[in-house]
Amino acid sequence: MLRFSKKSDYALIAVKHLATRQDGNGSSSAREISEAYTIPLELLAKILQRLVRAKLLVSVQGTRGGYRLGRPATTITVADVIQAVDGPVTVTACSEDDHACDQFGTCSVRDPLWKIKNRILETLTTVSMAEIAADTVAPSALPPAPKVSRLVFISPAGE
Repeated sequence: MLRFSKKSDYALIAVKHLATRQDGNGSSSAREISEAYTIPLELLAKILQRLVRAKLLVSVQGTRGGYRLGRPATTITVADVIQAVDGPVTVTACSEDDHACDQFGTCSVRDPLWKIKNRILETLTTVSMAEIAADTVAPSALPPAPKVSRLVFISPAGE
C-alpha cells in the first residue's frame, strides 16, 4: 500500500495553508497552523524547518513573523513537499543507487517497480500547491442551511 507519512500530510497541510493566505504572501506562525489543524506544535516546527532548509518556505522574524512560501505556490509541487520532509519517493527497499539487497541480481520485479515509482513521482510533480490550495470548498459552495421561520415547541400532554 502506498501511503504518505504523517509528516508529509502535515507538511502538505501547512504549505496549503500558507498558499491560501493572500496568494502565498501572508505569513503564519507555527502555533497558528498547529492550532488551526490540531497538529502537534513541536512536530510541526521540525517539519517547517525542513521546508525552510529545502527553500520551500521562508522563516520571517519579527512581530508579523512566521512562515511564508519561499516561492510562488504554482512552482511548488506535491513531490517537492514530500521529498523535503521524507526524502526520495520509494516503493521498494532497494534503489537504483543501492544494490545491497541479497536478491538484487535475480529480482524479477525490481525494474517494473522502479517504473511504477517513476510514474508516481511524475504524477506528484505535476500537481502544484496552487492547485491543492484552489481545491477548497468555499463556504458559499456548501448547501444552504434550512430556513426556519419560527420554532414551535410542543410540550407533552398534561403539562
